[in-house]
Amino acid sequence: MADTIESELVVLGAGPGGYGAAFLAADKGMKVTLIDAGEKPGGTCLHVGCIPSKALLHTAKLITDVRDAAHFGLDFGPPKIDLGGVRGQWQKVVATLSTNLLGLCKSRKVEFVHARARFADSRTVQLDDGRRLAFRNCIVATGSLPVKPPALALDSPRVMDSTAALRLEELPASLLVVGGGYIGLELGYVYAALGSKVTVVELTPSLLPGVDSDLVQPLQKRLKGLFHKIYLNTKVVRLSAAANGVKVVLEGEEVEDREPTFERVLIAVGRRPNSRDLGLENTKVQLDEKGVVKVDGQRRTTDEAIWAVGDVAGEPMLAHKATYEGKVAVEAIAGEPAVYDVRAVPAVVFTDPEIAWCGVTQTEAKKQGREVKVERFPWAASGRAATLGRTEGVTKLIVDPETDVVLGVGICGVGAGELIGEGVLAVEMAASARDLAMSMHPHPTLTETLMEDAELLHGSATHYYKPPRK
Repeated sequence: MADTIESELVVLGAGPGGYGAAFLAADKGMKVTLIDAGEKPGGTCLHVGCIPSKALLHTAKLITDVRDAAHFGLDFGPPKIDLGGVRGQWQKVVATLSTNLLGLCKSRKVEFVHARARFADSRTVQLDDGRRLAFRNCIVATGSLPVKPPALALDSPRVMDSTAALRLEELPASLLVVGGGYIGLELGYVYAALGSKVTVVELTPSLLPGVDSDLVQPLQKRLKGLFHKIYLNTKVVRLSAAANGVKVVLEGEEVEDREPTFERVLIAVGRRPNSRDLGLENTKVQLDEKGVVKVDGQRRTTDEAIWAVGDVAGEPMLAHKATYEGKVAVEAIAGEPAVYDVRAVPAVVFTDPEIAWCGVTQTEAKKQGREVKVERFPWAASGRAATLGRTEGVTKLIVDPETDVVLGVGICGVGAGELIGEGVLAVEMAASARDLAMSMHPHPTLTETLMEDAELLHGSATHYYKPPRK
């Protein structure tokens, strides 16, 4: 048997949660070993998730912006699309960023190990190359995997998950997207912009289930002009192979053709924690019924030497939440006062328009029976939105009616993901709506919509008249 190597901290998974934790631990003087099945750090987010999808979304937006340029008196003609070039662009971005991360490992003296690991016990992991690593502490940051319901498990290259869809091997004439969440809508938008006839099927009554409906409406209206069909309250019963694609059986009141055939199908119904086959049964770590690793406020599991962060530790499954948790875990391991106590976890849907929100949503407040005051500022009243030709957006503030403290912020519109940072700061710092209203914002910008929305809460906004309540 190979000798056992000792490490002060072992991190399983080199995504944003894992490498963020490893780098901070190294900066604090710990001896760190970072283990990942990939050849370079970055995890799902960098290699087959956040980064490649955003590169493709930028390409898609360039195409739709060119089409919309006719409104500005410009005509560039139809685009000539080179799928190899489109794919090559995001692959170049991924290669550059992953190589940079490998360089950061070396600079910080973090040992990066390309291997698969399983827990042998609560203090040791076994690598698939035969080595064993003993650790003082271990952080599990193994992320999540796409879910494929058994009823839709057709063994065919025409049926894709999000990873396969990003490869962009060909541009199908028709594409069915199963799931109207952010993954389905983002990739559906990419394929539609490139030229596919996209149909989206969502089981619930609205796209982006759980997101406030008034934020979804501007996006849904625009997507209706880009997608071939959007079916809500509709179920995909089964898939079967056909000579020229995938035959689908649909159930729903609005469905016109209940047994259509699509050239390709994308399954985007969610993700599950990647907690299987890790040997966790050889430790004291406990999982819930969904496979989520149970953790406390410091991200320590029920095994005192093992910690868990990111998707494997539960919702929301977001890269920045994983990074934040990784830092909390490392600070706790180092004996510093640290706890995961976050008021505002930002979320962004990178479609066009984008949707972003943080803090308490109106939907959550209603479920909790919590009294809140809500105000919306329509982008039709924004000079900057008008110059962009994109006045469909809305900015929304949710405040405590007694204290005026900002509890949540929601934005739908161009660049919403870049604007939500101010909302995060406002919620985390317990700013009041009056604080936002009295903070001078540059004109003409989209950030003004936050200021003017706050002004509306106090009676009057310069560029939007709302009759006083009687």
